[in-house]
Amino acid sequence: MKHLSRHIFFTLLLFLATTLAAGAQKLVYVGGGSMGGNKFQLVYELRGAKSAGGITPPAIEGAKCIYASGAEKIGEGSSVVIINGKRVENTSGGIYRYTLTYKADKTGHLAVGQASVTANGHKVSAPGFSMSVAGTVQRGPSIAQQVAAMASGPVNVADPFSQTADKPISDKDLYVRIEMSKPKVYEQQAVVCTIKLYTKFPIRPEIIPLKQPSFTGFLIEEIQNVGQVNIENVGGQNYYTAVLKKCILYPQQSGTLTINSGEFDITPVQRDVYVGLNSAIAVPHDTKLRVKSNAASVRILPLPNPRPAGFTGAVGNFSVKTVISPSSLKTYSPATLTYVISGSGNIKYIKAPEVKFPSEFDTYDPQSKINTSAEGDDVHGTVSFTYQFIPQYVGKFKIPASDFVYFDPESGKYVTIHLPEQVLNVAKGAGKPSSHYKKMQDMMTDINALHMGDLNLSKTHSYNVASSLYWLWFIVPALILVFFIIYYRKLLRERADVKLMRTKHASKVAQKRLKRARKHLAAGDRNAFYAEVLNATWGYLSDKLSIPVSELSKDNIDSELASYGVGDDLRRATLDLLDKCEYAQYAPELADGDMLSVLDEAASLMDGLENVKRKKVTEQS
Repeated sequence: MKHLSRHIFFTLLLFLATTLAAGAQKLVYVGGGSMGGNKFQLVYELRGAKSAGGITPPAIEGAKCIYASGAEKIGEGSSVVIINGKRVENTSGGIYRYTLTYKADKTGHLAVGQASVTANGHKVSAPGFSMSVAGTVQRGPSIAQQVAAMASGPVNVADPFSQTADKPISDKDLYVRIEMSKPKVYEQQAVVCTIKLYTKFPIRPEIIPLKQPSFTGFLIEEIQNVGQVNIENVGGQNYYTAVLKKCILYPQQSGTLTINSGEFDITPVQRDVYVGLNSAIAVPHDTKLRVKSNAASVRILPLPNPRPAGFTGAVGNFSVKTVISPSSLKTYSPATLTYVISGSGNIKYIKAPEVKFPSEFDTYDPQSKINTSAEGDDVHGTVSFTYQFIPQYVGKFKIPASDFVYFDPESGKYVTIHLPEQVLNVAKGAGKPSSHYKKMQDMMTDINALHMGDLNLSKTHSYNVASSLYWLWFIVPALILVFFIIYYRKLLRERADVKLMRTKHASKVAQKRLKRARKHLAAGDRNAFYAEVLNATWGYLSDKLSIPVSELSKDNIDSELASYGVGDDLRRATLDLLDKCEYAQYAPELADGDMLSVLDEAASLMDGLENVKRKKVTEQS
């Protein structure tokens, strides 16, 4: 929690109004305006400085400076200014603000001279400009009247006097929105989900998600570049904006999927205004506010039928190449065949291609290597599948041609990449054959020579019909045969029951998925780890309880576990594990516990569920 607060603190700064010039000290005029009557204000900002002195007000013919504030530090960090969707400038460094109040002796165009400050021992100046002063100069409203006029108007991000504590904060002044990049996509096609804060008020750094938006039905890839503060113009009004969460979602089923709304505790800062005879101050005032975001839906289109042979679920845009190393093969020497798949899409979830090696090769399970990153609106990179093999015989061998099939959502069509046949010439090498192949060779040489000479054979005559041992030779095989017939019929009935088979193998499937989670644990990849644990648990429960993925929910799982015969403690532990993984995905810095304990908890949970036997139908009824 503290780590997240510190991270947001440097981006949602209390008095941030504009941004910094990258890497350079610069004094800039950022705005101003009439205060009523013959008074007006000029606002300057010093950017990129570690320290700042007082400002030398610009000379204005026909106007007199009656108040100059000191250097008010309003933030430090980095940001970007966006007005009406256009990037105006990138900035970094410290921000100091100066507010100057002038009293004009005339109206019309006034020439504003050069302003300057001393920053880090150097003089920094802002160029002059011209401005127009309208209205009468004989008489103006009092300070109290001016403050009251600003307070009665709409909230302005740059005007503290419009952010008074007695003004209710409406859902148009501060809100959180869930935004989807596309209204409809295909199954497994990427869609970007952004949870963004819009506010006209400064915000305290502690933003606490009380209820996290739910991403049921999606695989999630986090985008780490969040928390950046922008100024955006929405409907003609400026807002501070910050991305609270941004992720790429891969829908796992067709239909309409909804990201449920979330709730957040946010502390906006309003102002207590105190007015004197010739001045007014606005003192920060914290306000506790609970904000509920909207819900967002996206329509998921099913992949077209019929699906080509060889299609295993790859959706995106890909290219494939194969590499055999070394180029010269020898017997008993290891070699590799590598499939390198490049492109964008659900590349991290592509299954290893099936390779039919010659039977004369010793082969091993493929090893995968993923090198991807979440960029823009999809995941880009490469995934490599490396198959190691050891030729055992000299000669010419072939690896048959194969196809890699993927679905291109942009064209709405399946694309087939033909991978040519591989011809491998194997020369004789040093070494010995693998143990398996050595046994095969030994079998060809295990015939012994005929024994010659007197074998000392004898002839006996005996009858064993009356012996009990004689009849046991018939009875025991008959009983064994009956046993195997009964067992085989039972096995056939179980295999015909798809739900039963899914239930029996549920734990094995989940353990395989947890094996991938262990790899992410070793690599320290928290987001991928929690995603794998969550997917393994959802998949295990779907198979164990025979609930289709499209109908999975925590309520369904709780009721199905109860009807299955699972006790209250184990049901509660199951739901707690799902909540913990979802919470860690949304805000990994806030997650309690370490990844190893979560992995042990998931394994123990599945073992516990495996030991529960389903209630009989009569008990359920």
